[in-house]
Amino acid sequence: MLFYVEGAMIEIMTSKQQFLIDHNKLSPFNLQASLALLTCFKKEKSSLFKDNIWSMDKLRRPFLIWLTSLTTEDKKEFKEKDRL
Repeated sequence: MLFYVEGAMIEIMTSKQQFLIDHNKLSPFNLQASLALLTCFKKEKSSLFKDNIWSMDKLRRPFLIWLTSLTTEDKKEFKEKDRL
C-alpha cells in the first residue's frame, strides 16, 4: 500500500497473512487466495520478492495474472492442500 506523508510517498510492507486478508477483501470469490496459493506463487515468482515482504502494490497484479493462468486442475490441487 502507498501512503503520502508530507509530500513523500511511503510504501507499507506487509506479511503474507496480511496480503491474503487484503487481497481477499478486494477480490471476487473466484479470485480468492489461500496460504497454499501464496506459497506456490512465491516459489514460482521468487525474483519478485525481497526477504519476506508482501507488498500489495508490487505483488497483487503479478499474483492476479499468475492466479488467472492456473488451470482448473491446479486450483483443485491447491484446495486439497488447504484442507490438510
